[in-house]
Amino acid sequence: IDRLAAKGVLFTRWYGAAPACNLSRAALMTGVRPFTSGVYHNPHPWRKAMPDTLTLPQHFMKHGYEAVGSGKIYHGAFPDPASWNDYLEKGGDPKPTAEVLNDPHSRAGGIVWGKLDVPVQQMNDYKMGNYAIEYLKKQHDKPFFLACGIFRPHMPWQVPQKYYDMYPLDKIQLPKTLDNDLEDIPEAGRKVAKPQGDHATILKTDNWKHAVQAYLASITFADEMVGRVVKALEESPHADNTIIVLWGDHGWHLGEKHHWRKFALWEEATRAPLIMVAPGVTKPNSICERTVDFMNIYPTLSELCGLPRPDHLEGVSLVSLLKQPDSAWDRPAITTHGRNNHAIRSERFRYIRYEDGSEELYDHETDPMEWKNLAKDPEFAKAKTELAKWLPKKNVPSITPVGQNRKKGNAKKKANQKQKKN
Repeated sequence: IDRLAAKGVLFTRWYGAAPACNLSRAALMTGVRPFTSGVYHNPHPWRKAMPDTLTLPQHFMKHGYEAVGSGKIYHGAFPDPASWNDYLEKGGDPKPTAEVLNDPHSRAGGIVWGKLDVPVQQMNDYKMGNYAIEYLKKQHDKPFFLACGIFRPHMPWQVPQKYYDMYPLDKIQLPKTLDNDLEDIPEAGRKVAKPQGDHATILKTDNWKHAVQAYLASITFADEMVGRVVKALEESPHADNTIIVLWGDHGWHLGEKHHWRKFALWEEATRAPLIMVAPGVTKPNSICERTVDFMNIYPTLSELCGLPRPDHLEGVSLVSLLKQPDSAWDRPAITTHGRNNHAIRSERFRYIRYEDGSEELYDHETDPMEWKNLAKDPEFAKAKTELAKWLPKKNVPSITPVGQNRKKGNAKKKANQKQKKN
């Protein structure tokens, strides 16, 4: 991935539309924000909310491209066959041995990891990469849109032993934390952190270093899988006229702010990786520190490929930043977590407002770990007011999660039966 970044532009401040898989991926692929679609949580069927919305690959298909893919592009439950001419869905991975599964240092509550005694060729991500590699080896009559979804470092962090061996436990450095970090944040923020959940379990079971090791092992495995596909492109007949976009769907906490996983509006959960390489547009070894978000990808690729911009898109193109990474940019990134909970991230500040009106404000110039909530500090009132202008004026109602109608129907049926008996 470092080698790929050296070929184009690395964005250091790219933020997810949401800190969860389904809704962030749906937002990127449709160009529609969660507070516009009503897709606020992982069980929400995004295509039900946007039945006629033209997805990014569909847009390219409409203009003569072949759209193919493999692995995790959309959230697993909603793969959207209409988006592809051909697609290889994500399969399963080898399972750890019983000894590994029963090892107290292979899990902490719902955080699961483990060393696999299998060759890397048996891993699902390797197979998903093979699909892309074989496609790139061929000549094609039409221009193509190729997506390859590498699942790791998503949990479970179960990868071959050799990736664990690269990170000895005695060399692991834990994230910086503050014992009283949550004392100055509102109740809504403490509910998000759930310090008595994952973090308490990690500490109680003495698994912090083990979990970080597993995460690093999974990242290194994913790095190798990405490298295979990039190498195949470099050796293919398409190397000089293919745009590359590497992105991740959200960030991840490893104990920062006493929180684990995603599902939060803080820096660690919302910041994600983005690298773009566009032949003839980007310059090697470029770094962009402007604050951008998921909604920029759809319009950017449309402009780079000379396609018209669909009217429904909520983001703007990044082409000006691809050409000149330090050029002017006056838009913050917006992240949504559930209905009416939003984070606004500028280059200097992060402003969070929860549904109950409570707030957090962090100054990243002096507080990159977001340890001091400045929301009530009058010195920063102006900054807070300016950021609040970017909060959405309307948050559409949440769509019905999968299975909820059925559950409600069953409950109503049981109630009617009980009433008849009485």
